[in-house]
Amino acid sequence: MEFTGDELAGVVDLFGGLTRGELSEALAELAYRQGESYDASAFAEGIDEAIRTYHLVAVDAGALDAVVDEPLLLAGPLSFPTLPTDARDLPHILDIEARSVSTDAVGPTVAEMFREDARAAIEAGDADRIETLLDASYELEPWADVTLTGIREELAGATQTN
Repeated sequence: MEFTGDELAGVVDLFGGLTRGELSEALAELAYRQGESYDASAFAEGIDEAIRTYHLVAVDAGALDAVVDEPLLLAGPLSFPTLPTDARDLPHILDIEARSVSTDAVGPTVAEMFREDARAAIEAGDADRIETLLDASYELEPWADVTLTGIREELAGATQTN
């Protein structure tokens, strides 16, 4: 069973944030409810892609005031969180406490991760990734309450040289 980035964000948003393992477990539960195999490891690639596309952001525990001991996945700035079929039942099925994480609190951390991602794309000359990140920068600013003007200018400059 495959889930879109928006569906992954919907599941994460249902709890306020999930670790990678918790999200995988939730997705396996949804797949099982649809009559498919219960294999939490089957969703790793989809989760990685959702992080790459900023449908999810992985925030290190250090930026979370010890909410968890491992990175927490949050609905990202490019997501339109959508609940997959049967997802509303997950809080009743899984033993996961709801979390409250302010994007204002993690915004600077996510903005720095974005800057690193953008610089890597520019160094690699990856035109498609540069365009994606340029578009994402406009959504990330209000989501994280940060200013990305400098890196946006670098991305825009890189599109003109490619």
